[in-house]
Amino acid sequence: MTWWETARAWAADAPVAMLSVLASEGSAPRGPGTRMLVGMGRTWGTIGGGALEFQAIEQARRTLDLAPGAWRIQDYPLGPLLGQCCGGRVRLLVEHLDPQTLAPLQGMEEGALLISHFTPHRIDRHWTAEGQPSALSARGDKPEAGTRILEPVGQWRRPVYLFGAGHVGQAIARHSHGLPLRLCWFDTRPMFESIDGVTIVPDDAILSCVAQAPPEAAIVILTHDHALDYRLTRAALQRPAGGFVGLIGSATKRARFVSRLHGDGLDATAPGRLTCPIGVAGIGGKEPDVIAIAVLAQLLQLPADVAETTEKVSILG
Repeated sequence: MTWWETARAWAADAPVAMLSVLASEGSAPRGPGTRMLVGMGRTWGTIGGGALEFQAIEQARRTLDLAPGAWRIQDYPLGPLLGQCCGGRVRLLVEHLDPQTLAPLQGMEEGALLISHFTPHRIDRHWTAEGQPSALSARGDKPEAGTRILEPVGQWRRPVYLFGAGHVGQAIARHSHGLPLRLCWFDTRPMFESIDGVTIVPDDAILSCVAQAPPEAAIVILTHDHALDYRLTRAALQRPAGGFVGLIGSATKRARFVSRLHGDGLDATAPGRLTCPIGVAGIGGKEPDVIAIAVLAQLLQLPADVAETTEKVSILG
């Protein structure tokens, strides 16, 4: 069953709380749209497990002591205390579901968007066939009474682990809004700390971000430093084969990297192991926006795999 069908069934017998991932950045375990239901003695779904989920469940159960419809926004920094080495944040909506708000959530049509309207005492939801999904941030102003959020439901979004917040990285992030991609964006330079969505990771910890990427993630490497590019590429190719590893650069850079990787015992020449240069072939121009669009088009061409089914089951039930 879907989360709203399960919530209706549970609410008929006992109070139920819901955790919703509104936004995330960095190496977050789950992306926006993920939901989890919490009762006093049972749960449905997951927001990623671990310390984050444990703390969120405790907060959800405390919300059950409040009136039906009560809601709050909670930000969780993903640091060592929550078992995350790559920083980042998750913004959660925690609410005691009001059964009356679940009634309109029936008969969803293909491609529908879910509208959530925040009021002081509850969150009203219904479907719509028009509009654009909201672009939400894990930082800055939180949703408040009067906020309206539009989100796609059940659309799997491929995680993209993007390394580098320079001109091309910023262009990729800018043009990725509205696409079925979930950006996890990293850089080692504190100068980019103010850019929304970038997680600054110390140079000696950046490789752990590659290790934390899920198997279905696409890894795109375009940092300011060839030595760092190489370390990230080597770490990415040490992961199980099958995931996309893209490296910005020329054919000459590729040849040099492939030779060094061979010396390190890694085969980067097998089909699908290393994509360099990156971007759809035939698109000329070296402007950041041109490169970004070519790279995003390439990512959209990647075949779906078993992860798509897993994610849809997790979101829709």
